[in-house]
This record gives sequence, structure tokens and C-alpha cells, in this order.
Amino acid sequence: MKNLSKVLSGRIDFHTHSLLSDGELLPVEILRRAEVLNYEAIAITDHVDQSNLESVALKLVRFAEEMEKNSFKVRFYPGVELTHIPPETIPRMAVKAKKLGILVVVVHGETLVEPVKPNTNHVAVECGEVDILAHPGLISLEDCETAKNNNVYLELSARKGHCLANGHVAKNALKVGANLLVNTDLHSPEDFISQEFAFKVALASGLNEEQALNVVEKNPRRLLKKLG
Repeated sequence: MKNLSKVLSGRIDFHTHSLLSDGELLPVEILRRAEVLNYEAIAITDHVDQSNLESVALKLVRFAEEMEKNSFKVRFYPGVELTHIPPETIPRMAVKAKKLGILVVVVHGETLVEPVKPNTNHVAVECGEVDILAHPGLISLEDCETAKNNNVYLELSARKGHCLANGHVAKNALKVGANLLVNTDLHSPEDFISQEFAFKVALASGLNEEQALNVVEKNPRRLLKKLG
């Protein structure tokens, strides 16, 4: 695509981790680095289970409230990633997260490189409180269709290992019209990517240029509108 820089706007990433879980950076450093890189919006979605959901959620929500008083240009969204929890507990945990003030609920999907419990993808896309199913691995066509019907976004991952199934995810999502996003699953400063690189990740997943542009431009803004 010619003049790509003219059609791409600010980057939006809905899947990052701070040192509140297994990331390397304070939340404020993630926000500052995103600002310097001309990001439009970013969510911190630290790993949680039944042991730490409340503590992590309260810290990120409090941080969001404090950042509203400052002059950061990038919009910040507090989030969590429900990680390796029993699938049957996903709906309850997602509802609890939203009640605690969390805006973005991500579920750690059935990636090829980690022992996520089977049926996690299915339960996640059936849950109306889940916003994103991250790196869903060999997700079924039926679960992609459920994701579409319940407005759950499916992730194309820029992260090593998690990206292995991007082509499969994209192919099945396109068949049924499910929404896709490119996220980083950021843990360190080196994980930040540009909007141009996100576009390339979408292309490498098997999308054509028009589809890739929708995934990195239109879909993130559609989700922002949903989040309010």
C-alpha cells in the first residue's frame, strides 16, 4: 500500500502488562512510553486469577483516576487478563472485574504454547462481559461465530509464540465476520510496536490490505466506542 503513513493514525493497544503482574514497567512508564510513541490509547491488562483480581483491579482503577488529573495525551483504560482460571469461573470473574471498575476484560485464550484448560475459548466468547479473547490458538469456527454474535474481539498477537496461530484465527474469523484486533501482549519496553508494524502483523496473518487496515484502524476505535 502506497503512502501507508497517511492512512494510519495513532496506535491503540488493548493488551499490555505492568509489574503489577509479570511486566517490567510501572503503569505510569507504560503510559509515558505510549505517549512518546504517539499512541492514541492503551489498556493495561495485568494477569489475574481468584487470588489477586480485587487487588490488581483496585490499583489500576485508582491509577486511572489519578492519571485523569494529569496531562497525558494518551487515553488509559484499566483492564485485567483472566489467566489460566477454570473456564466455568470466567463469567463470574468477568462480572466482578467490571463491578470493580475495570473497563477491558481480556481472557487468556488457548494459545499453542501454554497449557490453558480446554473450553476456555468457548466459555470466554459466550460471556457478555468479556471484551477480548487473547491469542485463542486453534479456535473453532463455531466459537468465532459466537464471538461475532457476542461482540467479543479476537486477538492477532504480535508476541512470540502466541502469534503462531494468527493465520488460523484470521481465517476462521473472516469466514464468519468476527472482529479482529492486533495487540502486543506487551511485557517490556521492546514490545511496543508502531501502527505500521501492527499492519504488517495483520498482513502476515493472511489478511489483504483492506482487511488489515480495518483490523488496525476501524476495529480498535469501534471497541473504544463500546467501552465508552
